[in-house]
Amino acid sequence: MSDALRAWVGRTFAHWQGDLTGGLTAAVVALPLALAFAVASGVDPKAGLYTAIVAGIVAAVFGGSPVQITGPTGAMAVILVGIVAKYGIEKVWIAGVMAGIIQVALGVANLGRLVKFIPYPVTAGFTNGIAVIIFGGQLNNFLGLQLPRSDHFLSGLWQTLTHLELWNGAAIALAVVVIVIKLFWARVTTAIPGSLVGLVTATAIATFFHLHVPTIGSIPQALPMPQSIPHWNDFGLIRELINPAVALAALGSIESLLSAVVADGMTVSEKHNSDRELIGQGLANIVVPFFGGIPATGAIARTAVNVRSGGKTRLSGVVHGVALAIIVLTLAPLAAQVPLAALAGILMVTSVRMIEWDAIGLLLRATYADFSVMMLTWMVTLFFDLVLAVEVGLIAAGALFIKRMSELSLGKVPETEVFPPGVPLELTKQIAVYRVDGPVFFGAAERFVTFLRDEPEVKYLILRLRYVPNMDTTGLVALEDIYQDLERRHCRLLLSGLQPEVQTLLERSGLLDKIGREHCFETTDAAICALNPALAVCQRGDAANLSSNEWVA
Repeated sequence: MSDALRAWVGRTFAHWQGDLTGGLTAAVVALPLALAFAVASGVDPKAGLYTAIVAGIVAAVFGGSPVQITGPTGAMAVILVGIVAKYGIEKVWIAGVMAGIIQVALGVANLGRLVKFIPYPVTAGFTNGIAVIIFGGQLNNFLGLQLPRSDHFLSGLWQTLTHLELWNGAAIALAVVVIVIKLFWARVTTAIPGSLVGLVTATAIATFFHLHVPTIGSIPQALPMPQSIPHWNDFGLIRELINPAVALAALGSIESLLSAVVADGMTVSEKHNSDRELIGQGLANIVVPFFGGIPATGAIARTAVNVRSGGKTRLSGVVHGVALAIIVLTLAPLAAQVPLAALAGILMVTSVRMIEWDAIGLLLRATYADFSVMMLTWMVTLFFDLVLAVEVGLIAAGALFIKRMSELSLGKVPETEVFPPGVPLELTKQIAVYRVDGPVFFGAAERFVTFLRDEPEVKYLILRLRYVPNMDTTGLVALEDIYQDLERRHCRLLLSGLQPEVQTLLERSGLLDKIGREHCFETTDAAICALNPALAVCQRGDAANLSSNEWVA
């Protein structure tokens, strides 16, 4: 065997070994989470396992991230629990297929990179909101209460608080055991996930002592098989489910792409393709309802486990799905005895760890404005829904961005930089020069109004526009508002350094004629000379080519 062939075989074996280890480890981690998130979604636990198997394999093969692990997640459970309560599982399947089609369309349209433009305070806000909702949603199982499932976090929380007298001490004890194991097991070993150890321990205790606690019920000892979806061609139903489908598609896309970005930072192998990832996730959500599963997303924690355990290629995701299928075939009967309180303990710890504690501290130390955007998104997530929270958060972040850009792009030029020594004082008080940097200009109008109110002696305002390469319609309207405000206050507007693109826009709109072409100059020096030709430098006839340090009295 040649050295090149031997090296290739060695690299291939190393990849396969890493993918096998990573996939198997991810499957062990995914098993209790798939059950827990299915229960949190209001569906049968088997749906969580079927989702992890089918969606995990399909997304691994067709997705854009080589190490992404896909399955049920807490964020998706927050939306699904309300949809299941309102529409039922069969309509959830239809909404899932619709969401998958939307995701594929987004990927084909090359819109995968848009997730990078979601501001950090917004993602931190809705992640924190999801964490609180997951924690609150598990209080019933933690307390051993068997109450009807509510379609909203707050109503469910109120229902729990009004039935505290029905608490089950055995269920609470089992949940506490799982929480303690999950928190401290890593000090013993990281080879076996603490959630799995806690789940097995709690199940063994409940079975051995014959504790009367709610369990997840039986899971069929069979692989997920294709099934038909009733009423999938009912267009009236499709119109009814379009809003839930959009919500599922939006959340699934955001969470999957964020997970892929996290995976990119953990591996030096092939980076993810955002558009292909959307297509892969969409195909998974189209297929999984036909096997009795629920909509899925890329799972950050399971993906991280896969990478840390050696996963390098798509094979690791396939191994994860196959391993779960084998577990279902061999261990499904034992799942009937798993206490719901054990799953509650797992999810409560997971939700607490989901909270972006570092982000809260960072935003508090950075700016209160960003912190306010995060809190606004967080509160809207809790009191309304996740999709509205993202929309409100984006609007708030956008308004904050506009405000900041208007402040950064506009500044008054100090008089010492504009006027040379010897220029009459009355002239310097009558002229104000502002510099505008960059294309962002539409947030400046109100600042000029405030300035003129504070300095009424100013009679001439010169805008330096040399570093404004372009201007949009909003900026054009703002400039016209500035011109009109100045006119009402008997203050003349002069422009210097107009770029060709900006000048063309002003000409087409007619604003240049309003301002007056005679009030547009190549340089600020030329504009000042036009206001007072008696200055010595202006009498030399070459002021348009002079910089401010060439002025003479």
